[in-house]
Amino acid sequence: MKKIIAIVVLVFFLIISGYGYWKYYFTYSEGNRTGLLQKFSKRGTLFKTYEGELLLNSVVVNNANQFGSEKFYFSVTDDNLAQKLMEYEGNHIVLEYKQKNGVLFWRGDTPYIVDSVRVVK
Repeated sequence: MKKIIAIVVLVFFLIISGYGYWKYYFTYSEGNRTGLLQKFSKRGTLFKTYEGELLLNSVVVNNANQFGSEKFYFSVTDDNLAQKLMEYEGNHIVLEYKQKNGVLFWRGDTPYIVDSVRVVK
């Protein structure tokens, strides 16, 4: 009987661990987004995280006017990358990100975690 209980507890622990990994650490998708870095800040009550907004261009008229834009919300975990992004605010940039299945409050408010950034020339 003890052996059966031990096996059930072990299987339960493995299922919970697997779900936790899939939900919070598994990379669902990877990609990049290009747009205007509209806002970037460090915020939070208990855990301070870096959060940003990238204004994506849907339609551009005469290389100047933008219509139908949407926002891409993202989080940054690396302090060095966050400093770069603070300098790039107001510029057109390309963000490379990884999308997770869930959000951890100490990692950020969004499932999109930015890995790197470069300025569009």
